[in-house]
Amino acid sequence: MQTYKIAIALIAIGTTALAHGGVKNKDVLARMEGMTALADQVKVIGRMMKGEAAFDAAAANAALQAISDEAESIPALFETEAQDPKSETLPLVWEEFDDFEQQALGLERSTAELSGSISAPADLRPAMKAVSAACSGCHEVYRE
Repeated sequence: MQTYKIAIALIAIGTTALAHGGVKNKDVLARMEGMTALADQVKVIGRMMKGEAAFDAAAANAALQAISDEAESIPALFETEAQDPKSETLPLVWEEFDDFEQQALGLERSTAELSGSISAPADLRPAMKAVSAACSGCHEVYRE
């Protein structure tokens, strides 16, 4: 079941870039670009985990740190209540902004703690599980 969730997360991440075409609102586009930056780093770990890329501990740890760094900026990307037909953000984000910020903080902290912990291929799956849980926890509530 967990492998299924990870696969779904990777598919969702892979389709994110396609959604950017035609976005007219600059704030929405900035949010989408921020999420794409996160997704790109998750893909680094996902490809290694699936055997599509050679294991590289330094790259995996750098990806986790980059996710943490990007997660820090998530609340700022959503401060302006902006919508666009291409946006998947639910208005609930702004109704429950404190919780939304805590979700982002959770991703930031968990990936900061994981950064530096990858030393073997077996470390990838638990790290990806933690990242997927943090992403899913927010997306299930605040994204269409």
